[in-house]
Amino acid sequence: MLEYLTDFFGNYGSLFVQGTIDTLLMVTASTLIAYLFGIPIAMLTKVTEPGSLWPQPALNAILGWIINMGRSIPFIILMVLVIPLTRFLTGTTIGVVGAIVPLGIAAIPFVARMVESSFSELNPGVIEAGRAFGASTFQIITKLYVRESLPSLVRGAAITYITLIGYSAMAGAIGAGGLGDIAIRFGYYRYKTDVLIATVIILIILVQIVQSISDLIARKIDKR
Repeated sequence: MLEYLTDFFGNYGSLFVQGTIDTLLMVTASTLIAYLFGIPIAMLTKVTEPGSLWPQPALNAILGWIINMGRSIPFIILMVLVIPLTRFLTGTTIGVVGAIVPLGIAAIPFVARMVESSFSELNPGVIEAGRAFGASTFQIITKLYVRESLPSLVRGAAITYITLIGYSAMAGAIGAGGLGDIAIRFGYYRYKTDVLIATVIILIILVQIVQSISDLIARKIDKR
C-alpha cells in the first residue's frame, strides 16, 4: 500500500498541486467578478421592490426575471453560449483564463439572489429607524443593509465559492483546466479510477476548508 501511494504521488503529485492552484485561481477570480456585478444588481432589486426605499414595480419585475433566467441556464450550455464573448475578452476559450468569464457570468445571478436574500433578513424596523434619523438611501444601503447583513453575506460568499468549485470541475470537461480537467483527461479517458477518487477527495477537502473559514469569520463578525 505504501509503495502504491509513493508511486501514485510520484506520478501525479505535481499534477494535482498545479490543478488545485488552477482551480483556486479561476474560482477566486470568477467569484470576485460575480460579486462586482451581483451586489449592485441585488441592491437595485431590493430597493425597487414594493414598500422599499425606491419602489419601482416594473423595474423590479424585470430585474427578477433576468436573475431567474440567468439561474435557469445549465452551466455547460452557458459556457458554449458565451464562447464568442470569452474569446473577445480573453483571447482564448480554454484553460484557466478561458474558464473565468463563463464562471463569473454563471455566478452573477446566483450572487444577486443570495445577496438580496441576505438583505431581506434584516428587520424592517432597522430600516425605518434609519429613515427616521434622516439617513439617505445610499447610507441605508451601505451602513444598514450591508453592515447588518454581513454575517449572512459571508456565508453566502462561501456557498457561491463552493458552487463555483463544482462548476469549475464541470468546466474541465471542455478543457478549462484545474482539477476537473485532470479528472477527465487523466482519470476518465485513461480509466484511472484512483485519479478520479483522488480528485474527488481534494475537492471535498477544498469545500470543507472554505466552509470552515466562512463559518469562523461569520461567527466573529456576528454581533447579535
